[in-house]
Amino acid sequence: MALGKLSAVSDLDIINDLLSNGNQKRKAEEQLFSMFSYFIGEGIKKFSLSEDESFDVYSDTILVTINKIINGSFEGRSSLKTYVFQIFNNKSVDLIRKKTTNKNSVHQTLSITDKLTHLSDAAKPVIQQMIERSDWELLRAKLNGLGENCRNLLLMFADGLTDKEIAVALAYKTADVVKTSRLRCLEKLRTLYKREP
Repeated sequence: MALGKLSAVSDLDIINDLLSNGNQKRKAEEQLFSMFSYFIGEGIKKFSLSEDESFDVYSDTILVTINKIINGSFEGRSSLKTYVFQIFNNKSVDLIRKKTTNKNSVHQTLSITDKLTHLSDAAKPVIQQMIERSDWELLRAKLNGLGENCRNLLLMFADGLTDKEIAVALAYKTADVVKTSRLRCLEKLRTLYKREP
């Protein structure tokens, strides 16, 4: 990593802490999230995103940044601010493109629910129960593979608790940190499902 071009000592501190483990890493993740959270407002103003869209883009940006730092892709040729902004900018543009094209409608497929309408009335409840039981068993197995923190966070969210309530219950610093952690956990869950044959 070419560390000579990092703009501030705090960049280096955050990078070193992200490469560590435990509370130090978690604290660095929170610091990184807070440092550039004003980009959310930029997304609203510059790209006309809703607050939720801009927050989601920003959260995803921070997750990508953390992953790139950990896997060594961030070489330190720019400041963290510049690096994070470039990712945020690209993700915002991608979201705008996605919203303004008809790609989503082209790739629509029939859902299982739509296919159930073609079954006889007697077969529908049996098939529906089998699908639900299989889905729940698979989901339970995948949640167990996530680890205790992610599993608890996602189960509490599924039970209808707000990010603020989860932050208090699980001792997270803020609701924003919970939301970012939840997105990370959902990404892990998605990855586990992709591995399924």
